[in-house]
This record gives sequence, structure tokens and C-alpha cells, in this order.
Amino acid sequence: MNGSLLILGEGASNPLIPNFWEVLVSLVTFGVLLFLVIKYVAPAFEKAYQARVEAIEGGLERAEKAQAEADAKLAEYERQLADARVEANRIREDARSEGAQILAELKEKAAADAQRITEQAHLQIESERQAAVVSLRSEVGTLATQLASKIVGEALNDDARSQRVVDRFIADLETESNAGAARS
Repeated sequence: MNGSLLILGEGASNPLIPNFWEVLVSLVTFGVLLFLVIKYVAPAFEKAYQARVEAIEGGLERAEKAQAEADAKLAEYERQLADARVEANRIREDARSEGAQILAELKEKAAADAQRITEQAHLQIESERQAAVVSLRSEVGTLATQLASKIVGEALNDDARSQRVVDRFIADLETESNAGAARS
């Protein structure tokens, strides 16, 4: 055992116990590095961290604002679309009612025109019938006078007499036609 003490000797140091000067230099170096990290490196990291946090939060706020604006514009678009649909329906209904009104006016005008044309046709037919009756009376009167002159053997040149003969002949014809129509 003495041999092991001899190897270390009295002046030799224990390897488990550090040298005071090494510990002191290490502590001073650590302190200087700690000071530099706290003074310069940590604030730079803190500044970068804050910038990153602000960028992220600002981006989120901008995204929220953009989303809110998009939602507002979507709601406005949907409102305008609903208004446009209501307006289109109103215009369609107005057009239908206006079309129905125009159609009714045209039917009324056509009916009035048809009535007017019918009345004119009746008037024209009546006037042509009257003209035909007058013409027939004149021709029948002339023929009746000539026939009566031939039958009687004397001339019926007297206008008053010939008119009476014609009137009586036409009256007889009318009674015969009325009697024939009543039998039918």
C-alpha cells in the first residue's frame, strides 16, 4: 500500500478534485459567454420570435378580416340575386298581365269590328233589297200593265189606273206567298 502512496506522492494532486485556477477560468469564461448570450443573442432570438408571432397573428387577423369581407360580399351578392329574382318575377307577371290586357283589347276591338261589319252588311243588304223591291215593282208593274192590256184588250195607259192594277197584283202576290209560307 505504501507503494500506491508513493506513486502519487505528497506533491501530486488528486485527479477527482479540479484545479482551482481551471475552475476560476471556466467560471469567468462561462460568465462572459452567459453575459453575451443574455445581452445580444437572446434579444435577437426574442426579436425574431416576436416578429414571427406578430406576422402570424397579423396574418390571422388579415385572414379573418378577408373572410369577414368575403362573407359580407357573399351576403350582398345573395341579397342582390334574391332582389333580381323578385324583380324578374314582377316583370314576368307584369308582362303576362299586360299581354292578357292587350289580348282582351284586341278581342274587344275585333268583336266591335265584326259587329260594325255585320251591321254595315245588314244595312247594305237591306238597301239592296229595297232597291231590288223598287226595281221589281217597276218591272212587275210594267209587265202587269202590258199583260193586263193584252188580256182586257184595252190599253191601260192611264198612270193612276196602271198603278192601282200593279199595287193590287203585288198585294195578291204577297198574300199568296204569305199563305204558302204559313202552310209550310
